[in-house]
Amino acid sequence: MTTIGKRTVGDDRIAIEEVLYRYASSVDSAQMHQLHDVLHPDLQAQYGNGEPVEGADAVITWMTDFTKTCEWQHHMLNVYRIDIEGDKATALVYHNSFEKFAGDDDVCFLVARYHNELVCHEGTWKIAKLVFEIVWGEKRPANNAYIAAVGGRGPKIPGWP
Repeated sequence: MTTIGKRTVGDDRIAIEEVLYRYASSVDSAQMHQLHDVLHPDLQAQYGNGEPVEGADAVITWMTDFTKTCEWQHHMLNVYRIDIEGDKATALVYHNSFEKFAGDDDVCFLVARYHNELVCHEGTWKIAKLVFEIVWGEKRPANNAYIAAVGGRGPKIPGWP
């Protein structure tokens, strides 16, 4: 196992994966304030072909505004590759997500890839650059008869929208 100071590459990889998964679970649970734990203060982000967003606070505000009518989200991430060099790393993350917005009976399905750069900031890995490459998307109606047949929506989980 390669060692970086007192850290090992294996430890760093696990820590980076945790950061990437925590990013998605913070968004899914609508706990946007938790993004401060995983985003570098000087983050540079771009979601699709939208305008770049600069800074963790601006990204959190953007994400909060974008999802304000979101009833629920469900992200599935797969970390395909992490390359670590000292206190810097790159990560390729495959992304599938589902979102349901108020006033729309359809569910949005999105396929994308995150191209991330991370830095070890004050002893903790943080996302410093985030590029969200959108590959494909569609909207699908819910099959309410099937949902009812498997027990219905729920139960309501505290802390989740």
